Amino acid sequence: MRSVLEPSLRSRTSGARQLANRDLARVLRVLDTDPVASCMVAARLQEFGLDSRGVYGELWTRGGPSESLCFSGANLVPLRGGRDDMRAFAERAVKGARVCSSVVGRRELALPLWEYLIDHWGPPRELREDQPLLALERTAGIAPDLRVRRVRPEEIDRYMVAAVAMFTEEIGVDPRAGDGGRSYRRRVSGLIESGRAWARFEDGEVVFKAEVGALSRRTGQIQGVWVHPDRRGRGFGTTGTAAVANVIVASGRTASLYVNCYNEVARSAYAKVGFRQIATFATILLD
Repeated sequence: MRSVLEPSLRSRTSGARQLANRDLARVLRVLDTDPVASCMVAARLQEFGLDSRGVYGELWTRGGPSESLCFSGANLVPLRGGRDDMRAFAERAVKGARVCSSVVGRRELALPLWEYLIDHWGPPRELREDQPLLALERTAGIAPDLRVRRVRPEEIDRYMVAAVAMFTEEIGVDPRAGDGGRSYRRRVSGLIESGRAWARFEDGEVVFKAEVGALSRRTGQIQGVWVHPDRRGRGFGTTGTAAVANVIVASGRTASLYVNCYNEVARSAYAKVGFRQIATFATILLD
């Protein structure tokens, strides 16, 4: 594979440029044309705007937001464009000072972008190239678990046990590595404080948990669905997810999540809730 920095590639590709707050309204209109797939980025921009100090990242384009878009922060998220745009985004990413934690987005964008990055960022820790993106626009098709509720701030220590177990099981690394868990605890605390962490407790222990990881004006993206190993196979994941999805739908938003294609248990549960596949994501995990 040829390097994205080779002169022959640069000569064929105009560079990607960073967008600013003056572009925000136009960008949000573009993201509204694909509100489920763009939820993670739209939620950040709607809260912080395009001030990179607040959004913790940059938004790039090559030609204009309606033609191409890519968010670069902790994760690299391609949102729109063709192969030449992905090449330009890769070139800009390679020039940066660090490697992102992951590349994630619609498969038809994320995988071509990764093709131009792999020679520079090295082999991924894991490649998940088939992740159905699911959406639910109406009340769940099954009865929700009425014991699933928002987690209270004083319950963070008990909730953290489940959150760490879920993260380690799903991502394959302990989120407390590096700084003893301080940054991960801050992130979880923020979700709890904003009312976006949900759980069912039994005898003071979390037996089901889920979070609304991103909440835009149009979509709520569910993440971190987890059932205690001793309670699996009893429907907790299905009815618990239904409870969280119903809250999102009741707010006038579409409930969404994405799942690994090989996780047949989870896919079956989400189908029972009423989720339907609208696209396919890919995630390239780098650290």
